[in-house]
Amino acid sequence: MKQYSGMGRTRVTVRCADCPFSATYDRLPDARTAVDDHESTTGHDVAWDIESLTAGVSQAGADAGVCGRPECANEDSPLVDPALRDS
Repeated sequence: MKQYSGMGRTRVTVRCADCPFSATYDRLPDARTAVDDHESTTGHDVAWDIESLTAGVSQAGADAGVCGRPECANEDSPLVDPALRDS
């Protein structure tokens, strides 16, 4: 398992409930691939835990209003498409 010396980096732990498989990734796509691969090849129930995200990913999520409510979005963010905001 990878060890990180501080926060501010992406860290995702993948664990299987049915076998000893466990791994830690520093990229969300890599973790998602590991979950999909293990589940599809073994039929096991695999869970992932997003322990930390890089500051940019966290800010992007906050700016986008990932909770799903429009009032949570930061309309001043460069990540928000002005064309969508006005529709």
